[in-house]
Amino acid sequence: MSFKKHHRQYDLVLFGATGYTGLMTAEHIALHLPTDLRWAIAGRSVEKLRNVVRECQALNPDRRMPEIEVWDLNDADLAALAKKTFILITTVGPYAKYGEDAFKACAEAGTHYFDCTGEAVWTLEMIQKYEATAKSTGACMIPQCGVESAPSELMTYSMASLIRSELSASTSDVVVDFHEVRAAPSGGSLATALGLFDAYSWKQISESHEPYALSPVTNTTVPPKPSLLSRLTGVRYIPNLGLLTTSFAAGTNAAIVMRTWGLTKQEPALHSLFYGPKFTYQEYMNARSFLPGVFLHYIQVIGGALLMFCPPFRTLVRRFIFKPGEGPSREEGANNYFELRGVATPDAESSARKQALCKAWYSGSMYYLTGILLAQAACTLLQDDAPLEGAGGGIYTPACLGQGYIDRVQEHGFRFETKIVDA
Repeated sequence: MSFKKHHRQYDLVLFGATGYTGLMTAEHIALHLPTDLRWAIAGRSVEKLRNVVRECQALNPDRRMPEIEVWDLNDADLAALAKKTFILITTVGPYAKYGEDAFKACAEAGTHYFDCTGEAVWTLEMIQKYEATAKSTGACMIPQCGVESAPSELMTYSMASLIRSELSASTSDVVVDFHEVRAAPSGGSLATALGLFDAYSWKQISESHEPYALSPVTNTTVPPKPSLLSRLTGVRYIPNLGLLTTSFAAGTNAAIVMRTWGLTKQEPALHSLFYGPKFTYQEYMNARSFLPGVFLHYIQVIGGALLMFCPPFRTLVRRFIFKPGEGPSREEGANNYFELRGVATPDAESSARKQALCKAWYSGSMYYLTGILLAQAACTLLQDDAPLEGAGGGIYTPACLGQGYIDRVQEHGFRFETKIVDA
């Protein structure tokens, strides 16, 4: 399949290719994206970039190797880089500290953009500052397109699509369960989590995790109210999923899923993807039993409070974690496993006893999975007629890339199994 025509020097630039996640993204591009891709890797150190090129060449000597672009983290430099490329992927975080210049440059240059931040508060700030600019230049910009928040997005899209096609109904309540995660965070992820509380107040972070904070329109529908016991313990039982507890990633993922809901309601070109007027979304993680579920809930509550309100605690934690650019070894990453499960309820009385059930899983490094999600999202935009293109420029979400994106990531090991079951 050919690439879309454009007049830029590159089809794709990967900014941050020498970092932990950036290198894995470069490796996936070298191994799996079309060999005629005109691409470049960008960063500050020419020697480190040359090392990445050598690694890519060792993996796939028959493909076109990336050019090297040496650029620093400042607005003037990145504006020139953005004008050279059709798509820019940036893995340079923490985004609250380093991300705005690349985002601004792409919005102003009409350059399509992907990142892998999990910082919903930063995403909200970028929407407020640059969405109007992106709309005027035609830039399609998709933040949070890595492990946070693409899996939650694609599961929701998959279940809602099945309900629409098999039950001829909209979707009401969706619950996603981080069922199993066997992985250690990289230094970049940990630095992002710790740095978030240095860059933003607790009020800003909290407000960005409100259900429709990132959505262009609001919804008056609220999720089913939990019992008093669930509110006290954090534990609840969901049919077809089992016993669940609080998930640390729920707020940032829900913010993006709800933005998809708002975009598909507002944009005529995306309306065929609209989940429905009574849509709600909740996200939890698996609790093996009741007491461990309570323990996990309060560990997150107490740990989050200490990180948010106690700078000395953040300083102490930094002494015992991977540094940015570091992470689990290749051998450790190969043993990672990631599984989500979800249920979605149709908004139709005739289907009241039915649900969509989805299982999504990946074996291997979570950071390589982020590389897959970023690279295949870019390839979807380069080669496919993605739904969002009919809407013009703006700040979109992974689900706006449509079924073609799910098909691509499935080809590379991120599996989805979605079916209709009895509620």
